[in-house]
Amino acid sequence: MDLHQAKNKAGRSADRTAQRAADQPALVFFARAGFIVLGVLHLIIGWIAVRIATGSGGGEASNSGALQTIAEAPGGRMLLWIAVVALVALGLWRLTQLVIGEEAKDKAKGAIMAVVYLSLAFTTSTFARGGSSSDGETASDITATVLAQPAGMVLVIIAGLVVLGVGLHNIYRGATKGFKKDLEAGAGAGHVGSAIIGAGMAGYIARGIAFAILGGLIVWGAWTNDPEKAGGLDVALRTLGAQPAGALALIAVGIGLGLYGLYSIARARYVRM
Repeated sequence: MDLHQAKNKAGRSADRTAQRAADQPALVFFARAGFIVLGVLHLIIGWIAVRIATGSGGGEASNSGALQTIAEAPGGRMLLWIAVVALVALGLWRLTQLVIGEEAKDKAKGAIMAVVYLSLAFTTSTFARGGSSSDGETASDITATVLAQPAGMVLVIIAGLVVLGVGLHNIYRGATKGFKKDLEAGAGAGHVGSAIIGAGMAGYIARGIAFAILGGLIVWGAWTNDPEKAGGLDVALRTLGAQPAGALALIAVGIGLGLYGLYSIARARYVRM
């Protein structure tokens, strides 16, 4: 057996191993639960955003703020440990896409989303252990550290443009119903209710607006050498709320984020895994 044949055999073996892992009932069950966790977090972030807009409360409109809200609820820390397991499972399931994904973009998306979910699982475990963190402070600290490096401003601007691109892609995905095929792949064409599609449209557009603002703030923070401007989702939403008619805009985005939460919960049922 030559080297090329050995590599092909190893590749096929890795594919089979990844496919078996992706098909494990326990992994699939908890990975679907991971989508529910994401949905709940977005519902809480949307609720916090609306409270900020109406002046009826506050908190940090971010994953950390949502996790803190859950941690403070009766039995919240136990629920967070369940969320950790679900998010780890979702991250591991995404990692299988690196091997069994048919297209390069599927592999790249699998890698990126795996990092996102596993990082969120780590943050969730911090709150489950009774600790705390702030997305805004973490983002500002990272930005400040990068800005202090040679070519740091360029790197932060590039990061901001990437986040801006993600935001614009989300807006496009929501406006064109580009997410619909993900649901129909598991449920079948015509089996996804119009309410779920509507929630997905509003949700993706709202997330897109929030991330686009965040990306712009990161670029501006780099340009002005002010890392506080790159303070995460909470800063982006509060910046939106501070504009003329910003309260109404923030309410609309908050509701949209909540609708994305409902869409994500529905996704747990319909997405093909």
